[in-house]
Order: sequence, then structure tokens, then C-alpha cells
Amino acid sequence: MISQTVSSGVFTVVVPTNERKEMKFLMCVPDFFGVDYVINPWMEGQVGRVDHKIAMGQWVMLRRHIAKFAEVTLMSPRIGLPDMVFTANAGFVLGNLCLLSRFKYKERQGEEKCFEEWFRDRKYDTVFPTVPFEGAGDLLYDQYRVSIWSGKGFRSEVNDSLLWRLYGRAVYNLVLKDKRFYHLDTCFCPLSHGYVLYYPPAFDDSSVDLIRKRVGEESLIEVSEEDALNFSCNAVEIYSNIIMNEASADLRDKLKKSGFNLITTPLTEFMKAGGSAKCLTLRVDQ
Repeated sequence: MISQTVSSGVFTVVVPTNERKEMKFLMCVPDFFGVDYVINPWMEGQVGRVDHKIAMGQWVMLRRHIAKFAEVTLMSPRIGLPDMVFTANAGFVLGNLCLLSRFKYKERQGEEKCFEEWFRDRKYDTVFPTVPFEGAGDLLYDQYRVSIWSGKGFRSEVNDSLLWRLYGRAVYNLVLKDKRFYHLDTCFCPLSHGYVLYYPPAFDDSSVDLIRKRVGEESLIEVSEEDALNFSCNAVEIYSNIIMNEASADLRDKLKKSGFNLITTPLTEFMKAGGSAKCLTLRVDQ
């Protein structure tokens, strides 16, 4: 791999500069995206209010930012499935095994077959759970700790024993308590070099204690309510480049001091449906 080494002042960032890009993300073109129903607090009052032209432009810019550092694979959208653009909810991928999603709400259940076909056509091994589970929205792989963070409380109920049998990784359960942060990836983001970006009030007390114990205060980057509501934790990190909707001056400073390069790109139309950068992508090569 041809690469460029960039000094961040804290650690070294290696960025691919040729056509071979190691990290791979799945995205879905938002041809049929919109807020057509209400299944989370962000959708309330937003039915029919998405500006499709703006949404497409925002999605294209996100894709361009990601494509600077990684390979982007696209899947075809399906009419009548407006949330299919949020590919993070397709499943959880580790190695060649995908634990497919079983959506809690009927409005999204039509996506299940589409995602299953995509993975099977590409020779992934697939498992379909028997309980509600919404993919990489509620399961996040922490490569630094070689472990899985699991979000519970609103959308997913997959148990630890299944995850251990499938992936052989330690699982840390976090209980979500704020309906605005209904998926783990809206308020928690494992980063490179052991750092974790998170919004503490989204979790119950025992979960906050677990996070602090497993991560360590020195590696925790807390965000304010303002940043949390701008979906700053719903970020995509590629080689220490962090892509998100928006960040306050305080968060920008924290990320810079921790050695990260921040890229902000507006995703306000997708926030009307309850998602942002991370929700719009799924890493399929970790």
C-alpha cells in the first residue's frame, strides 16, 4: 500500500494515497429517502418535510469525503423503503460473518430481505436473529480492545451468548435511557488508539461506570448536549480522520488535542429521520 504519513502531534496518521483502499464501506443512494412515518423522536413533525435535493447533495458530499480515504460500495435503493439509506442498520459485520438485522418496527422490516440478498450475493456468511436487532446501530466493534460494545434499551435485544458463539469477542452491554439516542451509534463512538467519543447522559449510571472502567478517563472524549443533538457521536472515523455533521469549538479542540483530523459535512436532512454520518454507512471489512 502506498501511503502518506502525517504527524498529528499526538500520533502518526497513515493515509492511503493510491487506488487501493483497505477500509470498505457500504452506502445506499437516497433516491427514495424521506420521512414517511414516525418511529423515533427525531421524526416527529418531520413527515413530508425532507428537501430531497438538499438531502441528495449532503449524501453526495459525505460519500466524497469517505471516498478520499476508503472504498465505497453502493447498493440499490428500493421504493417504499425510505430508511434503507441508513445502511448501518443492515447488520453487524466482523470478518466474513454478518449478523443480519431484524427490525423492531414494521416500517423497516421490508429492508431485511434486501440486505440479506446483498450479503449473500457477496458470499458473506449470514445469521438472522430471532429477536429485535438493528445491526451496527447497536453493535460497535472496538478494534483497540478487541471487543464489542452492545446497546440495549430501545431497538436491540440480541444476547451475549449468541455474539460470543458467532464472533468470540468480549461483549460490553450499555443500557440506553434517552429516547433521542435510541441506537448506540447516536451517542457512542469507538475511535483509534483507544479513544471513545460519547455522551454520558444517554446511558444509565451502571453503563457510564462500565465505560469509564473499560476505557479510562484519559481516553474518553465527552460531548456536550449541544454536540450530542448535532449527532457528533454519529461519526465515521477512517485513519484518524473523523467525519461528522457538526462540532462545537470545544469538541473541535478536544479532537485536535487527541490527534484527530476533523471533517464536518452538513447532514441536517438526514437528522430529520434520526440519523447522520455513521448511520449512513456500514463498514463491511472489519
